[in-house]
Amino acid sequence: MLKIIIINMTYKFYKYQGTGNDFIIFDGINHPFPNLSTEEIAELCNRRFGIGADGLMIIMPSDDYDFYMLYYNSDGNESTMCGNGGRCISHLAFLNEICEETTTFEAVDGLHTAEINENIVKLQMKSGIKIDKNQNGDYIINTGSPHYVHFDKIEKLDNVVEYGKAIRYNDIYKKEGINVNLVNWENNVLNVATYERGVEDETLSCGTGVTASALATHELYNAQSPIIIKTKGGNLKVHFTKVDDLYEDVFLEGPAEYVFEGDIELN
Repeated sequence: MLKIIIINMTYKFYKYQGTGNDFIIFDGINHPFPNLSTEEIAELCNRRFGIGADGLMIIMPSDDYDFYMLYYNSDGNESTMCGNGGRCISHLAFLNEICEETTTFEAVDGLHTAEINENIVKLQMKSGIKIDKNQNGDYIINTGSPHYVHFDKIEKLDNVVEYGKAIRYNDIYKKEGINVNLVNWENNVLNVATYERGVEDETLSCGTGVTASALATHELYNAQSPIIIKTKGGNLKVHFTKVDDLYEDVFLEGPAEYVFEGDIELN
């Protein structure tokens, strides 16, 4: 009779946050990393029964660049680009001597560069960003992840979960999903609240969301670069240049902070 022995292995993980958007990160270059199922990722990200996070990332080897950023939402599914995640994973890669203070890495939406200055990371987002408007006058923008941007009164930003669910699960977006941002431009400060698909809730900050919101603010109000963004988790800046109808040289700047590290035993 074949006897199967299950061996539990211990893996090192790092917890990071960027303006309240928090992540579990495995360094798959310097340490062994687990081959996780969708269910296991969701369990690790669970705030009551796991480590707790908005998403999980693995620093993967790259043939041509410093590393590859592999990103999963807290529901356990591999997802599109995460701006705050890109800043946090760059910071950890620098601390773990995978890259220098300026790095180039691969992600699902292409190449990114990042500049690390202590705990401030300035991340180059995708280039050639186009802005579309729907029949309601709201903005649809892909900044590495798809975003819906709606301008409203500042007090309405507290209703982002209710509003976001209605948009994310309507007939247009239900299949692929979309992230939804309620935004307010006032006194040269952009307030942003984001409902994230894959998390299916409000997050304290969303890097691709504030980037989309900043570009929409330039379209509507001619706000000039850099735009200061206030989220519930802290402040960010978005830099950009508009060339004809496209946005180029788009950068997301803000803090990326190590929280703690630990070892977890997995099958």
